[in-house]
Amino acid sequence: MIMNMTQFLTITLLTLSSLSELSLAADTLSLDQLLKKTRRDHQLDKAINSQREAIFLKEKNRRQQLLDQAIAQLEAEKARGNSLKKSFDENEKNLAELEKKLSLTMGTFGELFGVVRQVAGDTKGGFENSIISAQKPGRIKFLKSLAERKELAKAQDLEKLWISILEEMVESGKVTSFKRPVTGKDGREKEQLVTRVGTFNLTSMGLYLDYLPEVGKAVVLPRQPQGRYLGNLETFQKASPETLAAFSLDPTRGSLMSLLVQSPDLGERIQQGGIVGYLILTLLLMGILLVCERFLYLSRIGIKMKKQIRDGKNNEKTPLTTIIHAYEVNKSRDIETLELKLEEAMIKSTAKVERGINIIKIFATVAPLLGLLGTVTGMIVTFQSITLFGTGDPKLMAGGISQALVTTVLGLIAAIPLLLLHSIVSSKSKVILKFLEEQSVGLIVRKTEDKEA
Repeated sequence: MIMNMTQFLTITLLTLSSLSELSLAADTLSLDQLLKKTRRDHQLDKAINSQREAIFLKEKNRRQQLLDQAIAQLEAEKARGNSLKKSFDENEKNLAELEKKLSLTMGTFGELFGVVRQVAGDTKGGFENSIISAQKPGRIKFLKSLAERKELAKAQDLEKLWISILEEMVESGKVTSFKRPVTGKDGREKEQLVTRVGTFNLTSMGLYLDYLPEVGKAVVLPRQPQGRYLGNLETFQKASPETLAAFSLDPTRGSLMSLLVQSPDLGERIQQGGIVGYLILTLLLMGILLVCERFLYLSRIGIKMKKQIRDGKNNEKTPLTTIIHAYEVNKSRDIETLELKLEEAMIKSTAKVERGINIIKIFATVAPLLGLLGTVTGMIVTFQSITLFGTGDPKLMAGGISQALVTTVLGLIAAIPLLLLHSIVSSKSKVILKFLEEQSVGLIVRKTEDKEA
């Protein structure tokens, strides 16, 4: 089309040039020449016009052809558009039906997926705190990924979740042994044979273990339960699968064990009594030592005096020797003087025999009084805690109450045996004094009989 416009402009310029030449030549040429030139120019214009007309007709045909093509293409596009619109409407209808079906299906699977995620999360929390993870580590990773997953779970994942829960159920009813690193009280890890009792307790080397899910480690309890709880652990671990063995089971999976190991032992109970408690125990110890000394002394004196009576010798250093010596020295005097001398010797012997016995009685009397003092002191501490912190936390008052009760118990523990021991020692001393009195009276009777004879 650009070439046709160029040809049109060329013809136009040639025509204008001819006309200019004709007007210039009119002034210089004759009429015949002008006529010839005019005819020649007419033929030239006719040829040019014919050429132009041919060009215009050709261009018109080409444009008509383009128009027909465009109209045909437009009709085809309209037909295609109608077909696409029909397909679009049908697809919209099918899409609406599929969306409705998908919504119903996704509703069912959405609920299922929500339940799966919830179950996976709950199972993960249970597995983390289960001591079975000490034997089978690495179970949490799959459950964590399933609980945090955004897309629908696959059938294999559901089956794996079911197998994990079933495995936990099966393992919870087993008593099994396995090797794994155990952290001791000194903080060092050492591979040991660990016995797992269901989902309740871990034991190793005769000690109870605690499983720390945060770090995935099995550690020895820093404080072990006392007495019968530990007595049967080694026997239980060494027992064969076919035999029955006693075992102290914690059904709360560690709660009772943690409370049990927190209960204070005898030394901690005594420490709760404070200074008053130590004073009471000091009195008890001193009283027991004094009772032992007095009991041994009186027993030895009694044996020696019986030996003196049996052998008739006075070479033993006993109260009886003192009385016999007083009799031998004063037997030449009158009866009244002899009685006074024997009574004097008796008083000296009584002081030696009864020495320290009253102190035992004093200790037995002072111990409960000290216990009462500790009780009052502990209650004062308790009321001070109530004044400062209120009654919201009972642990703040536990120290004072413990001191009050422990000192009372210690006072009674000291007083009761000291009273019993005092009565024993006192009875033994009274037996010896009665024996001395009998011997003293016997000597006076002998003197009287000798004088009458």
